[in-house]
Amino acid sequence: MSPGDVELESKARDILESVGAFELAALVRVEWNPRLRSAAGRAHFEEQLISLNPRLREHGTAEIDRTLRHELAHLLAHARAGRHRISPHGVEWQRACADIGLAGEARCHTLPFPTQARARRLLYRCPHCGRDFPRVRRLRRAVACLACCRRHNHGRFDPRFRLKLVRQIRV
Repeated sequence: MSPGDVELESKARDILESVGAFELAALVRVEWNPRLRSAAGRAHFEEQLISLNPRLREHGTAEIDRTLRHELAHLLAHARAGRHRISPHGVEWQRACADIGLAGEARCHTLPFPTQARARRLLYRCPHCGRDFPRVRRLRRAVACLACCRRHNHGRFDPRFRLKLVRQIRV
């Protein structure tokens, strides 16, 4: 662990303690992760770990602080929700952002990190409306067409509108 990590962990603990999240503050860890490419940071809920992109150092302490708080908000929102599933940048996360001093925080950063376009090799289709959903990764759980669920089932999941894999392109 480099000296920067110790300072960042101390800052993370102070931020969490200021909003009364003492248990989380005692467990949180911060690391610089050179494997992060286009992401500025990442929150790992199971380990109470925040990984930061080392390229953040090129953008100054203000950007490091903003990214640290952004990722802390993810951990805080997840801890507050308990066993309930929450949207990654939903209402709970926005509330946590406001609590730790990031009111109105954007979902994504605008830093000039290199990105890599990935081919969408999977094609899913709604069996009801026929809309196509190209994907990079295979769906791991049942996912339905939101437009059809809203139109025909008050926005609730309905297996009639479950997306079907129609094509997989191999390279």
